[in-house]
Amino acid sequence: MTERIQKILSARGVASRRKAEEIITAGRVTVNGRVAILGDTADPDADRILIDGKPLPSAPGPVYIMLHKPRGYVTTLSDEKGRRTVAQLVSDCGQRVYPVGRLDYDSEGLLLLTNDGEFANAMMHPKHRVEKTYAVWVGGYREEATQLLKQPIVLDGYKIHPPKVRLIHVDGDKALYHVTIGEGRNRQVRRMCQHAGMEVLRLKRIREGTLELGDLPLGKWRYLTEDEIAGL
Repeated sequence: MTERIQKILSARGVASRRKAEEIITAGRVTVNGRVAILGDTADPDADRILIDGKPLPSAPGPVYIMLHKPRGYVTTLSDEKGRRTVAQLVSDCGQRVYPVGRLDYDSEGLLLLTNDGEFANAMMHPKHRVEKTYAVWVGGYREEATQLLKQPIVLDGYKIHPPKVRLIHVDGDKALYHVTIGEGRNRQVRRMCQHAGMEVLRLKRIREGTLELGDLPLGKWRYLTEDEIAGL
């Protein structure tokens, strides 16, 4: 099957698609002996594609990883501002993997990474509504805030589905909630809490679909088991 060459390079773990475009523009890629240019397509199974005169790496097998993301990391492979990225935390997995969805800079918890594009798209597609549960520590708690938090408010012109909200602990004007949502609007849980008059002090994703973060240490990752993959 023919594909754009930068996509082939990215799929084989050579570089990100943007970096692959730079490699092609620099004239470092040839297809069947001819120097490739941006926009060219090729069939990695039928054409001879070389980078700096060397064959493409073999196609990697599918990899599925769960990371316990700390705060202070961006959910990207590289960052133009020089911030730390989740890619640095999983660099020892031996494959080029991509985040499945987002977990913002100030949030922590369960983050999936994979090199399986179909799996990632299925997990992120809105029609599947994969539920995610967050432990949310808030300030500004008051009794009526819980009911406000349960309301299906409008975000970005879209009325969200009613979230599942469970009050776990109260200590004065501070509280801990478990909030489950089936969508992934930008900073959705934080904005829901703001609408309820509360400030998020800490936000941690503890479940995604059938997966539980469990006791995976902060900043560490592990492979998903076959049963976990099948469950998703």
